[in-house]
Amino acid sequence: MFYKIVLFLCLPSVLAEQLCKPNAPDGLKVRLSIKTALDSEAYEWNRNEKFLFQATIAFAMSQYTGQEFKVSNILVCDETPRVSFWFVVTSPANLSQLMSKGVVELAVRKFRNRINNAFLLSDETLEFVGVLPTLASPVEPATPPWLIVFGVMMSLVSAGIVFVLVSTVVQNKRKRKQKRDDQDDDEETRVKTVENGCDGVYNTSFSEDEPNTRM
Repeated sequence: MFYKIVLFLCLPSVLAEQLCKPNAPDGLKVRLSIKTALDSEAYEWNRNEKFLFQATIAFAMSQYTGQEFKVSNILVCDETPRVSFWFVVTSPANLSQLMSKGVVELAVRKFRNRINNAFLLSDETLEFVGVLPTLASPVEPATPPWLIVFGVMMSLVSAGIVFVLVSTVVQNKRKRKQKRDDQDDDEETRVKTVENGCDGVYNTSFSEDEPNTRM
């Protein structure tokens, strides 16, 4: 019985030594820059922080795959004082079988923000070496793009209608003004013609000679 208990307690460390190694095909390397990110508020990396890391990775794997991962499925090895290490993830159904590196990367990328927030770090200060940046959800604008396009088109149509109406009014005013000017010119021409006609009929010499003729 005692032998079984010792074997159970030692099994995780034995598995870690066998499965988790630097540059393992299904392993990922992690580097943390806690001092750089937090300066005077930097915390010390210890076994509790390590446990938190394992818990966040177990959470990400459980959420991504739909399987139930535990802290014991996250094996950490080759830790350095400057806070870097390697880790692998074992299958919940078989602790001796590793989850593929591709699946672990996708889980990390999808829940990168949750992992970063747990340690008050960012993609730059909590680096999963070789893993692309966070798979952030696309930002959706407050106003749908189609509504923006529709608004622009309606604005252009409205501006066109206003321009046509204003142009029509201005042209009508110009036509009326031109017509009045033409009428004034015609009236002035008729007046001058009449005046000129009267001057031509009136003969002043005949009027002066008329009294003499009567005498």
